[in-house]
Amino acid sequence: MTVEFRRRHIALRAKLAESTADSLVVTHLPNVFYLTGFTGSAGVVTLKGHRCTLFTDGRYATQAPEETKSAGVKIAIAKGSLLQAAGHDFGGKSRSRVVFDPAHTTVAALRSLESAAGNKVSWQAESGWIEELRSVKSADEISRLRAAAKLISQVFESVLPIIRPGLRERELAAEIEYKMKKLGAEGPAFDTIVASGKRSALPHARPTERRLKRNELVVLDLGAILARYCSDLTRTVYLGRAPKRIKNWYRAVLEAQEAGREALGEGVECGAADSAARAVLALYGFADCFTHSLGHGLGLEIHEDPRLAAGQKRLLHAGNIVTVEPGVYMEGLGGIRVEDDVLIKKSGVEVLTTATREFLEL
Repeated sequence: MTVEFRRRHIALRAKLAESTADSLVVTHLPNVFYLTGFTGSAGVVTLKGHRCTLFTDGRYATQAPEETKSAGVKIAIAKGSLLQAAGHDFGGKSRSRVVFDPAHTTVAALRSLESAAGNKVSWQAESGWIEELRSVKSADEISRLRAAAKLISQVFESVLPIIRPGLRERELAAEIEYKMKKLGAEGPAFDTIVASGKRSALPHARPTERRLKRNELVVLDLGAILARYCSDLTRTVYLGRAPKRIKNWYRAVLEAQEAGREALGEGVECGAADSAARAVLALYGFADCFTHSLGHGLGLEIHEDPRLAAGQKRLLHAGNIVTVEPGVYMEGLGGIRVEDDVLIKKSGVEVLTTATREFLEL
C-alpha cells in the first residue's frame, strides 16, 4: 500500500474511532476512487476494522486488481447486487454500527444494505467525511490539478484565433472540447459554456445555435479532466472595439477577482474572500449584479469543498484548491466573468491557470 492510500484509510479509521460506529460503507464513485484507485462504473467499498474491500462485478475482474494493487484493498467480485454483497459483509453474530453518507446513499440503496446485513447491524448517517479529506490535496493531486489547469489555459489560447462573428456558440463549444482531447484530456469537466451578447448575462448558459455577432461580449467557461482531476477557467472577450463602459465593467470584475485572490490564505475564513470581491464591485456600483458565490473547491469533481461564499466560517488550509470567479450580470445587456484556479499554500497562494486576464478585443 502506498503512503497516500494508507493516510486516507488511517484518517477514516480515526473518524470511526471518534464516532460510535465501527464500520463504513462508501457508494459514491469519486470516493471509491479516492480510497482504492478503482475507475470503473460499478463499485462499493466497505471499511471494517483493518480491512478495506472493494465490491465490483465481473466486468472488472481483471481491471479492479490492476488498478487497486497499490491501495491495499481486497477485491470481491459480486455475482448479483453490489449493495447486497456489501451488506452481507457487515452481517454476523455480533452487533455493529455502520456509517453511510446520506448525501450519496439513496433510501433504496440503504434499504438494500439493511436487508442484506440483518437486524444486528444499525446504520449511522454521517455526511462529508471523505469530502473533508479530499479538500486538502496531496502533492500528487496538486501536480495533477496544476497540469489540468495548464491544459485548459492552453485550450483557451488555442481557440482565440477562431472566435469571430458568424461562428455558432455550439460550434465554438465543440472546438473547445475537441482541443481538450487533442491535448490529452479525458474530456470536459462540465458542459462547456459559450454565451454571447445578451445571453452572457446567464451565468450557466448552455451554448445554442446563435451566431456570434460583432460588438458584443462572449463568456467562455471551460474545464477539462486530466488524470481524473478537474480544471475550471472562465474568460470574457469582446468582438470588436469595446466602448469605455464595457472596459470599466471588465476592470471592476478583474479588480474584484484580484481582491478575492489576495484575501485567500491558510487560516482565512472562506467568506472573507467573497466579501473582499463584493466590496470592490460595490465601489463600482455593481453590488447587486454579482449573483453567485465567489468560488468552489476543485478536485475529482468540479464542485467540491471548500466553498468561497458569503457567511462561510470554514477556514482555508494549505492544499485547498479553489476557483475565484466573480461576475457581473445585467439582464438584457450581458455579463462578464473572470475565473482562475488557485492553490492555497503555507505562505501565500499560487494561481494555477495561466491564460491571460488581459481584456481581449477580437
